[in-house]
Amino acid sequence: MVILIITALIVIGLLLFIVEVFLIPGTSIAGFAAAACLIIANFYAFSTLGQLGGLITLAVTVFSVLAVVVWFMRSKSLERLALNKNIDSTVGTAARQEVKVGDTGKAITRLALIGNAEINGNIVEVKSADGFINENTPIKVVRLLEGVIFVEKNNPLNYSL
Repeated sequence: MVILIITALIVIGLLLFIVEVFLIPGTSIAGFAAAACLIIANFYAFSTLGQLGGLITLAVTVFSVLAVVVWFMRSKSLERLALNKNIDSTVGTAARQEVKVGDTGKAITRLALIGNAEINGNIVEVKSADGFINENTPIKVVRLLEGVIFVEKNNPLNYSL
């Protein structure tokens, strides 16, 4: 009867360990319960079976935990749980390719350094090159850098020499 209780505690501890590590990691409830079952099984073995029985139970417990981890890592279970999808899409590439330096448009949202603007009939995300720009302000594209469109206020009365 004693060996049956110890075996049941070890099996329950291993099942809870599997649940904690591989099914619902981070909750700690199953982890604490698994640790409690394994510790109680070993304590019960030392108290009822003596030192030799306790050491054998401890060795079986450690070996069982390691065997469960190795078995589960080698099985295909982790591959089914893992995310294998690569995201290769990009946002707004067609509209961004149409924008060139010197194009004009208007800010749709307030450009608190980054916001949306309408340039050549396309709504694109832009970055302000000269501070904050309020919405509905005329803007001009001044630079394109690695897919980022830099704009500044377009003042048609400002003549550059």
